[in-house]
Amino acid sequence: MAGNCSTKPILSPGLSRRDLLRSCNIGFGSLALAGLLAEDSVRASSDRKTPQLRPRAKRVIFLFMKGGPSQVDTFDFKPQLQRDHGKPLPFDKPRLQFHRTTTLYASPWKFRRHGESGLQVSELFPHVAGCADDLCVINSLHGSNPAHGGATLKLHTGSDTFIRPSMGSWIAYGLGTDNRDLPAFVTLSPTLFHGGVHNFGSAFLPATYQGTPMGHAGVPASQLRIKYTRNAQIRPHLQRLQLDLLQSLNRGQLQRVRNDSALEARIESFELAFRMQTAMPELQAIDDETPETRALYGLDHEVTHDFGYQCLLARRFAERGVRFVQVTHQRGRGHWDQHDDLLSRHPENARQVDKPIAGLLKDLKRRGLLEDTLVLWGGEFGRTPVAEDYKKRVKRVGRDHNPDGFTIWMAGGGVKGGVTYGATDEYGYYAVEDKVHIHDLHATLLYLLGLDHKRLTYRHAGRDFRLTDENGEVVHGVIS
Repeated sequence: MAGNCSTKPILSPGLSRRDLLRSCNIGFGSLALAGLLAEDSVRASSDRKTPQLRPRAKRVIFLFMKGGPSQVDTFDFKPQLQRDHGKPLPFDKPRLQFHRTTTLYASPWKFRRHGESGLQVSELFPHVAGCADDLCVINSLHGSNPAHGGATLKLHTGSDTFIRPSMGSWIAYGLGTDNRDLPAFVTLSPTLFHGGVHNFGSAFLPATYQGTPMGHAGVPASQLRIKYTRNAQIRPHLQRLQLDLLQSLNRGQLQRVRNDSALEARIESFELAFRMQTAMPELQAIDDETPETRALYGLDHEVTHDFGYQCLLARRFAERGVRFVQVTHQRGRGHWDQHDDLLSRHPENARQVDKPIAGLLKDLKRRGLLEDTLVLWGGEFGRTPVAEDYKKRVKRVGRDHNPDGFTIWMAGGGVKGGVTYGATDEYGYYAVEDKVHIHDLHATLLYLLGLDHKRLTYRHAGRDFRLTDENGEVVHGVIS
């Protein structure tokens, strides 16, 4: 099928993809299949943008623990909390609290030093502890919102009060795509509440940068699919003809209006969706993985299979050039939000994710991917070191929300391994040393990817916006 283009040479220097779309009447049916089917050509095209700084990482895998794991029971050991169990907190609690709390409550789990670094890790995470020398644990993260919805949006978008682009969307906008047939941003089993689609949405950024969801929380991992990548009624060559007709109409409209980012995103998304019909089934079919690799992720056990499968998919997406992959853990009775029954539910959650996370780190490392893949682990906030008087069920003790001082960790992607950075007070309530705000975390993530958070802006509604808004400092102390 021949296309009628303007006299402007298709391969002239400086011709952008947008100019190509505007100057062609039929376009991708003939031109794209001649040029865009060559992966090297696509990776060298304007879709792949030049980093502003020297990048340490090429991609991010974000392991989101929905609900808020307790820092004092996982990666922030507090000897004084153990010693003063049952005593009143000797300083003021935050002015704004979510539920009523009582006295100090020591961690029921033992901590041990691991690896050559001697990093302290709770017995809740024996497998992750085996990767201690790869972990960069930040014990001084803090936010501003004690509610799940606001805190989750803050972590994902930098704002808890307005709809803003998610960090995955900002990264896709700043770096472009690094693959031919898959989205730049994929989210596995995203939560449908506490921010919902806004946690992976692009807001006012062009729609092409929003996250592509696979399934949602509560759907078994074996059923994770990107919708509509198969059409059993129409063969690919007929779909191609239909799409060519649709795209010619879209490009005709684009020539008339000249500036319609939504329409441009729709044109690109249709082409990507067509190519994904071939790419996605192959990526989701893990038959080529060895039994040893499956066991590494815990696919051979019911408890770890769900999250293990998601982590394995994350690795497969990462090695195929997806910039940002999010894996959400929200399974069972209320995820990590242990207002009560801490003693059974935190171990239950940890058992589901511990082996898969360690498997992911080990698999990335042995494939040479960990050095340029940044793995981020954490929840929207932590928990209080004081017990919650949850409906006075003292036999089922829990901990309240705590955004004032909590833990995340990173691995690979240019961060120091086997270190802890920052500290909470002697009981683990407030961040007090080398404090890291959510904006600082975002600034650091962007820096590791080669993006200056102050220069990564998008003009909307008369002002320039950025992920870190008017704040944020790069935490150079965690960078190798």
